[in-house]
Amino acid sequence: MPPVAACRRRTARDRPWWSALAAALLGTLSPVADAAGTALLTLTLPRASLQAVDLAVLVAEGDALSEAVALAYQQARGIPAANIIRVPVPTGSDSISDSDFATLKTAIDAQMPAGVQASLVTWTQPSRVQGAGCAMGITSALAFGYNPVLCGGCARTQASAYFDTDTTRPWTDLRLRPAMMLGAATLEQAQALIARGLAAEGSVPTGTGWLVRTADAARSVRWTDYPALPSQWSAVPGLSLRYLDASAATSPQEVTGQADLLFYFTGAARLAQLASNRFLPGAVADHLTSFGGFLPGGKGQMTATAWLAAGATASYGTVEEPCNHPDKFPRASVLIEHYLRGATVLEAYWKSVAWPGQGLFVGDPLARPWAHTPAATVEGDVLVVRTRSLRRLTTYQVQLQPAGSSQWRLLDSLSAGQPRPVVWRIPLPADAAGGRLRWLGPCPLRPVDRCVLAEG
Repeated sequence: MPPVAACRRRTARDRPWWSALAAALLGTLSPVADAAGTALLTLTLPRASLQAVDLAVLVAEGDALSEAVALAYQQARGIPAANIIRVPVPTGSDSISDSDFATLKTAIDAQMPAGVQASLVTWTQPSRVQGAGCAMGITSALAFGYNPVLCGGCARTQASAYFDTDTTRPWTDLRLRPAMMLGAATLEQAQALIARGLAAEGSVPTGTGWLVRTADAARSVRWTDYPALPSQWSAVPGLSLRYLDASAATSPQEVTGQADLLFYFTGAARLAQLASNRFLPGAVADHLTSFGGFLPGGKGQMTATAWLAAGATASYGTVEEPCNHPDKFPRASVLIEHYLRGATVLEAYWKSVAWPGQGLFVGDPLARPWAHTPAATVEGDVLVVRTRSLRRLTTYQVQLQPAGSSQWRLLDSLSAGQPRPVVWRIPLPADAAGGRLRWLGPCPLRPVDRCVLAEG
């Protein structure tokens, strides 16, 4: 078995009085009790996603639309007042210079509460940061800072350490705060988008995802990720993924007349019949093209915000010519897995792009159609784990350290298949009382390795 990176052990006496409250917010604290009611055994599972308290809302001070959108989002999501950050933003242009952006980011960072993990941009201008040689999407620049190694036209760009990880605390673990722009041109559009995000919460929707290879070969380079997905995800209740090979010019190039869209990934400069479809709350959709994130006009191509106007809850596009490197665009297999495991759409989208520097992420960052709280509870002499956040094709373990022993022993292991609700019943031996439990699985930052994810 690969080495286990263990967490630092703490006794109950080491923990401050607020630790039980914090545990209740992040997971489920479940005791095994003796006859006197004394808690002897606890296990708190890692949380499945970011929470409202983790999100900062960035406001262009004095801009009426930004102020109104920020207030609407704060009230709808319960964002703490300390997380509302007002800064002077030059909103008269679609781009901001790298030097002016550095000043803006310094002002944001000075107000940012230490525990905030991600941010929401409530303006649409500026949407990109322009340096001497290349442009970054403002959401990526807020996460990484402006850096030419993250943009530069058709060049390979620096990879994101956040890609396909399991961390739910990117600032704490990686010192980056992924950002998403709400992307609404009016308050009415913003309110409709926020309503969709709220309606998605824990809805576990029944719908369809379309993975489309078009006749535009240059823009359909992601297609190799698509054909295997319908069968891989066929056992997920409520979700039907469909691969459409429209690589022949005579084939219909768009999905039309669908009433239950959850995912739509395609390669095209623009879509003419997007309005014929209906998106479900929490739906994700994007098209691989050069200027989908170049707001407002996309240089004649369809923009990422057009998906939001059509009813999607989140989308993505690039702000300068990136060429068609697949790693500069969302990978459907990664996005879908993280989303179904309970991640917010901000997390699922960001974790699906390996080289996101030229990208702009838009939508409601806290949308979570598959929201849930992983829990470990004791029912008689059985520990019952309930979760849907297990990584696909990965093994998890529960181990016990009996009272008075320095050794951990395996109680049970589970090989996870597709992300789905799991109820895992683990018999507790007679010597469990007074002992300690721990939860092992893929390391949050390097899933190929194994880590102690929780320890009682």
